[in-house]
Amino acid sequence: MAKKATSLKHDAGTAGKAKPSAAAIDPRKIRAPLTQNPHAIRDTREKVLEVAIGREVRAFRKKLGITVADLAAATDISLGMLSKIENGITSPSLTTLQALSRALGVPVTAFFRRFEEERSAVFVKAGEGLDVERRGTRAGHQYNLLGHIGSNTSGVVVEPYLITLTEDSDVFPTFQHEGMEFLYMLEGEVVYRHGSNLYPMKPGDSLFFDADAPHGPEVLSVLPMRYLSIICYPQSAG
Repeated sequence: MAKKATSLKHDAGTAGKAKPSAAAIDPRKIRAPLTQNPHAIRDTREKVLEVAIGREVRAFRKKLGITVADLAAATDISLGMLSKIENGITSPSLTTLQALSRALGVPVTAFFRRFEEERSAVFVKAGEGLDVERRGTRAGHQYNLLGHIGSNTSGVVVEPYLITLTEDSDVFPTFQHEGMEFLYMLEGEVVYRHGSNLYPMKPGDSLFFDADAPHGPEVLSVLPMRYLSIICYPQSAG
């Protein structure tokens, strides 16, 4: 896959008959409804112990694939009381928590996880990201990690990189990994390959794709080049 930086006219015609695909999808025509309102505020009582316990009880119950009625039968707790517990309306006694713990197969302390867990944030000032080694680093690619949070409540790991390719970048690899990736061009121009498709990208262009397909820079059209690369994958795949 290694190529010397050259013009789009020369390389695009020799890339295994791949065709530029910048207009393959018009995002303005996508009408899929969003499943989450980014402006919605979660329960203002999120830090209230009863709410935290209720959410954990519901989550563990759904993970087992059982209904509230099933849990009521297993714990000898009434449906009404279980409903109040899951909705954070009442504070369950230690005896009730022990019964739920046995029925759900989790320790009593598991019900307090959301209440006690801190929500992390990483602030990186300009130019202070962490330089990391990845495939392609020796080919003149600079990978600047802009932040990292490991274990978190979402179950997803996100790695935001600022990637810089210079005039010295004459060899570049093909990447393939689990998860999704989002690219946003800041400077320069590149023809980026994803699978069998080629995408000519200029500043302001973006590309969002399944990272399990082979992908990477195909033609470095205008250098130096900088773009954001945001990679997301399940924590279990870390």
